[in-house]
Amino acid sequence: MNGNEQHMVNQLKPDQKSDHDKPKIKFVSHLPDLMTIQDYSKPCDKKKVKIRIEMTDAGIDIIGDSMYDFLLEDILSNAGAKEIERVLCG
Repeated sequence: MNGNEQHMVNQLKPDQKSDHDKPKIKFVSHLPDLMTIQDYSKPCDKKKVKIRIEMTDAGIDIIGDSMYDFLLEDILSNAGAKEIERVLCG
């Protein structure tokens, strides 16, 4: 990502998207865990989001994990995701 693209991504705000621009949410039975026991057990004053990017034969997969699902959805939405897969957990 060059400096101009980074600037454009930083300027996007979730509330600027209309409902038809928001990614479709699809619930699936399993996604890889990126968060570890240490992530959950250590007190932290920051909202942690972990992201893994993989190149596949079908394209680029971006996998994210966070205790703050709304932040992760905002990141993926602003990155241009058309669909976001989620797992019900808890």
